[in-house]
Amino acid sequence: MLVLVTGAAGHIGGEVTRELLGAGHRVALTDLLPVDEPRAERVLTGDLQDPELVRDAVAGVEAVVHLGAIPHPNVADPSALFAHNCLTAHRVFEEAGRAGVRRVVAASSISAVGLAWSPVPLSPGYVPLDEAHPTLVRDPYGLSKVVLEEVAAAAHRRWGTAAVCLRFPFTGVGDRLDHFLAACAEDPAGQRHDLWGWLHTADAATAVRLALERDLTGCHVINVTAADTTSTVPSAELMARHHPGVVARTAVTGHATLFDTSACTDLLGFVPRRTWRIP
Repeated sequence: MLVLVTGAAGHIGGEVTRELLGAGHRVALTDLLPVDEPRAERVLTGDLQDPELVRDAVAGVEAVVHLGAIPHPNVADPSALFAHNCLTAHRVFEEAGRAGVRRVVAASSISAVGLAWSPVPLSPGYVPLDEAHPTLVRDPYGLSKVVLEEVAAAAHRRWGTAAVCLRFPFTGVGDRLDHFLAACAEDPAGQRHDLWGWLHTADAATAVRLALERDLTGCHVINVTAADTTSTVPSAELMARHHPGVVARTAVTGHATLFDTSACTDLLGFVPRRTWRIP
């Protein structure tokens, strides 16, 4: 199929593009930054806040992967971040719906729960943390992801668009991942709000591809994480030290992820392949 990838210059966007091309799909790409991909059907450079750019980008495509957003809250104007991420999400879903695009896969975030960037110490209500966990959001970035998921649901109701919002944790490879793991080794408490979640970028791209290819209807919000944590400390011990008293609804053994990813497996058939640990 012909797939539009927004945010194609980002570290996930580039890997998604390679994954889709490797699987035989065709791609159209857009980003604020120029994208050098000669195999693309077309490349548009511009701001997703521009309705004409988005209209041109979705023309003729069969599906959209929406990755274009400000990816963290470390900005001078939090309100501008929130407005940007919400407006661009609405533009993409709205124009895709109007153009008759039948599937949109969007990068949401574990931050939609509200733990990751919380300005005050928080603990989850339970682990493994699933998609039904109540929202605890206090920060503008996490709030923008909550809105993204609501925009996706509204687009499904209005246009019949099948939508999949993938809640990614920290995602990385190479030096980016190495630095994150080193930070956890030095101070595991620094990632307590992330619940020590992570995902290899190549696995993130595979999850995106499966979300495009699977026979799905409706609107789905899905946790996607690696099978393990970023820490050498066992998961149950991490919880006892840093989130004492939080209920484990099912036993968490070894270094298993503290996120419930069963929906990802059931709906997408996705199983993460990569770990940072040496067997």
